[in-house]
Amino acid sequence: MQGPFRTLRPLTLASASPRRQALLAGQGLCFEVSPSRLGEPAPEPAEAPEIYARRMARIKGEDIAAKRPDQTVISADTIVVREGRILGKPRNAAHALHMLSELAGNWHDVITGFCVLHVREKISQCHAVTTRVHMIPASAAMLRAYIATEEPMDKAGAYGIQGAGAFLVDEVRGSYTNVVGLPVPEILRILLTCAVIAPAVSPEDV
Repeated sequence: MQGPFRTLRPLTLASASPRRQALLAGQGLCFEVSPSRLGEPAPEPAEAPEIYARRMARIKGEDIAAKRPDQTVISADTIVVREGRILGKPRNAAHALHMLSELAGNWHDVITGFCVLHVREKISQCHAVTTRVHMIPASAAMLRAYIATEEPMDKAGAYGIQGAGAFLVDEVRGSYTNVVGLPVPEILRILLTCAVIAPAVSPEDV
């Protein structure tokens, strides 16, 4: 896909998420996809959500980076947090309705922990980005209609801002791509600094 950047060195995305893949591909980057198959442990007692998201991203990233020591590996983990509590993926439709009812009409945080790793070059950059999101006070009928699309069932917090769930969100404070699942500006900044990517047009061509 044509975009403003080009990949200079082998790059791997340690995620099966089509949303994360689309975000990177939209920037013009070429990369392999190699999702980690490791399970996601529960948060430690009193572990802050931001630290948990960063830890999950590191676990996934180090799993793949160990198998690809000559490649730069990007990993990420996105969580939804309401009043300090992490809301995972819904177990069923009733659980999705419970979560969405709690979020409706209120603010919550979307936190994405991410890592950029390269074993041979000893690159280990792990950070977390937080975005504040406000949902409309949607009625139970609206929430049930959304759940019937089945979109919420594989998403943290039971909604996807980039899909049909966009109607639920009326204000975003911070990075929109972070809510989708990958804080693009922050990741590109690291990849540029590490000379993994470069602008697709050289200064002489401008």
